[in-house]
Order: sequence, then structure tokens, then C-alpha cells
Amino acid sequence: MASPRRKRKSWREKLENPAVKGLPKVVDVPEKWRKMMGGRRVLVSTPLMADEEIRTVRKGRLITTGQIRRRLANREGADSTCPMTLGIFLRIISEAAEEDRGNGKKNITPYWRVIKDDGSLNPKMAGGVAAQTAQLQAEGHMILPGKGRRPPRVSDFEKALV
Repeated sequence: MASPRRKRKSWREKLENPAVKGLPKVVDVPEKWRKMMGGRRVLVSTPLMADEEIRTVRKGRLITTGQIRRRLANREGADSTCPMTLGIFLRIISEAAEEDRGNGKKNITPYWRVIKDDGSLNPKMAGGVAAQTAQLQAEGHMILPGKGRRPPRVSDFEKALV
């Protein structure tokens, strides 16, 4: 007899997942990983923690992934926040926001305001760089085209950072 298929979780369910038990937590990082992770004590946050930070960014403003990592780490008394889990969480946040938009919600997390530390757009966000470009241009940002494999970036992004 075939096993019943599990229903796929929605992005909203992934964002609010109670299965991330034990998180957030601050972990001691082995010496060989400290440079990559940004310190000795690293926060493994939750998707909702990152979502809260992004929701503070007002229209016309931007926040970098590095700023989010520092804010979360400071809040929890860590040296840094895990860059890998934050990257995964940003994808979940963006997809949940678009899912919410599709369900008629107006107040969604403005994930498009999150850029990389060098001002470039994130191709892993919902809709890729095309969607992020459209949202940022609608808020008055000028987007410079990508070069080669480099994604597009926000012109003079430093002036718009929170």
C-alpha cells in the first residue's frame, strides 16, 4: 500500500514554522569557521526574527544583509548571525510575502528593500532580480545593469540605507 502524500507546506507555514525548536540560539563556532561566520559566537536566528527587521524598513529606504545580520546578532548578544541560514530565511520571507499578496493581503513584508552588502540585488528572492528591480524602481531607486554574472545593483544605495 502506498503511503499517503504529505501536503506541501505553504511559504507562510515555513515562515511561522514552530518546528524550528531550539532557535534562536547562539553557538560557539570552531576556529576554522570564524572568519566566514563573522565571529566566535554566532546567532542562528529564526525566519520571523529576520522578517521583523525587514518590516522596519520604510518606503524609499534599503537594508543590506550585513545590516540585518548585525542587528540580529546585537539583539541576541552574539558576534554575528549565520549567513547561510539568513539567506534561506530571506527566500522564505520573500515567497511568503508574495503568497500573502496573492491572497489579497496589502501589508506584506517589503523584502525587495533587502540588498546585498555591495548594493546588488538578490536573484534568490521571489521573482528574481526582475521583480526586485520593478519594486525598487517604483520606490524611486535607480538600478544599474549587471555586468557578466554580476546581478544589477542599486545606484548610490548607501544614501538610502537605514
